[in-house]
Amino acid sequence: MSVLIATTSGRLRFAAASILIVGFASAIWIYLTAVPPAVDVLDIENTKQYIHALELYGGKANVLAVKLNQWVDSLWHGTRLAYTVACATVLLAGAFWLAAVASEE
Repeated sequence: MSVLIATTSGRLRFAAASILIVGFASAIWIYLTAVPPAVDVLDIENTKQYIHALELYGGKANVLAVKLNQWVDSLWHGTRLAYTVACATVLLAGAFWLAAVASEE
């Protein structure tokens, strides 16, 4: 086993496998322990008056920027956080795996 990890390629592949194991375990744990989002009765940010005020002060670009900001903010809570961690895990492990393949050549 130490012969396989002794090379740079082997260390990078080991790191990629470790990242996958830890990342998916974390994503599963986050998914299972996530609390459902509370229903906000006074959700002011989705009313027509609020959106009209946004558009009045900043135009359509302001409305799109606020919507994008709300979407990105929603990725860091609950079950969406588990999906975010899983996607980041795949991307990071893939980068390490590609580095391992590139270092072989």
